[in-house]
Amino acid sequence: MISKLSPIGILFILLGYFVLLIAVSWFTSKQKSNNLQFFLAGRQAHWLLVAYGMIGSTISGITFISVPGAVGGTGANEAFSYFQVVLGYMLGYIVIAFVLLPLYYRLNLTSIYGYLEQRFGTFSYKTGAAYFLLSRSTGSALRLFLVALVIHRFVMQPLGVPFPLTVFIALALIWIYTFRGGLKTIIITDALQTTFLLLAVILTVILIGQALDTGLVGMIEMVSHSNYAKMFYWEGGWSDPNNFFKQFFSGALITITMTGLDQDMMQKNLSCRNLQDAQKNMLTFSTVLVLVNLLFLLLGAMLYIYAGVFGVEVPARTDEFYPLIAIEHLSPVVGLLFVLGLTAAAYSSADSGMTALTTSFCVDFLNFEKKAATVPEEQLKRTRILVHLGVTGVMFVLIMVFNAFNDSAVITTLFQIAGYTYGPLLGMFVFGMVTRLRVRDHLVLPICLLSPVLTFLLDKYSAEILYGFKFGFLTLALNTLITFLGLLAIAYWGETDESAYDE
Repeated sequence: MISKLSPIGILFILLGYFVLLIAVSWFTSKQKSNNLQFFLAGRQAHWLLVAYGMIGSTISGITFISVPGAVGGTGANEAFSYFQVVLGYMLGYIVIAFVLLPLYYRLNLTSIYGYLEQRFGTFSYKTGAAYFLLSRSTGSALRLFLVALVIHRFVMQPLGVPFPLTVFIALALIWIYTFRGGLKTIIITDALQTTFLLLAVILTVILIGQALDTGLVGMIEMVSHSNYAKMFYWEGGWSDPNNFFKQFFSGALITITMTGLDQDMMQKNLSCRNLQDAQKNMLTFSTVLVLVNLLFLLLGAMLYIYAGVFGVEVPARTDEFYPLIAIEHLSPVVGLLFVLGLTAAAYSSADSGMTALTTSFCVDFLNFEKKAATVPEEQLKRTRILVHLGVTGVMFVLIMVFNAFNDSAVITTLFQIAGYTYGPLLGMFVFGMVTRLRVRDHLVLPICLLSPVLTFLLDKYSAEILYGFKFGFLTLALNTLITFLGLLAIAYWGETDESAYDE
């Protein structure tokens, strides 16, 4: 057995990492900052830096652990089938770059949900923003929950630290290095964390190859001759959760909603100097992201091949497989890389998510932009800091709930939640952009509450009423369609909003 990286050693690595992040935060926020810099980095961010940092934000701890683990599992995303979803992502990013970004820049938005207010009215606006708060808070909490589990099992639990304290420390560190600088700090730390993440994956693959006495070409041959290399699933039919068309179109819809309609990701795009820079950012980032995801799938296959060669038992929860191999069965160098990569992946997503939640609540519900002319900047800043603290507290509670009830792969859970919470949001945006109809604004909230309920019922009984068909990740598309039809039912026929198409 190779000597393992000790819990104390891992703890010192994490402490050093956070000292670095806090130093970056101090440097980026030492100049006097205002709310515009916190929310949008003064709209002066360089597109290439944003694109590079967004890789880490998009990967998160979910991809870092769940995707490699799912390669050797069963059900959705087994083998290389997840790449079908990634190809769908590309279609979604193209829609974002050439449909949504021009709209957001034309309206000069800080919160993208301001579009709903201009298009439909106040009730629609608040409903959309509320669904984002629900979706992003649960998504960010799930991502951080996954990392907290790993850190707790391999670091804090051996030191006698209870799980709630592990989570509290993790959230407190995020708050410390983001509460002042906001997005300006996030863009720099995201780039730094992307670097650690990519180095961790690349070097881990190389070191696993060395443990198996082979190089890159040998690893590719091993994977191609294994049971893990199947990428496209055409023959399974609509009942197969890995069906190509289900996963491809689900990937596109997930990207449009979880990136294009997500304040967190769009906030970074809106920080670019102009629309052209934002589009270059989106297209560059999405192209690199495809290659990075393929690398994660290669890593997953190599982990299972390594386990087969050396007789390592695969844990029941596949999310624990990569950390198990990295920390307990490979050299301390691999464990070190894993800890840094996982921490970077998790925090680059969680910190920007908490900043986006703070932005949305301040702009969409506390009306910061409308109060800016009458309320002193310092008073708004104090309120923003309190909101940021409140968001941190909500994240803590959600992680405790997930710890009590979650028993499945986190990436699957995340997509299931997205199907129910992002569907009404996508339905509203699609209706607003493809029709000119006005709606009865006060009825939008009931429609958006009813839609997820109908989606759940149809998904639950779809096999019985649709001859074996199961929606799977297509619940997002179903939810969107139901919301669209509901808005159509409460529309004012004959009354149109021409301003929705003004350039």
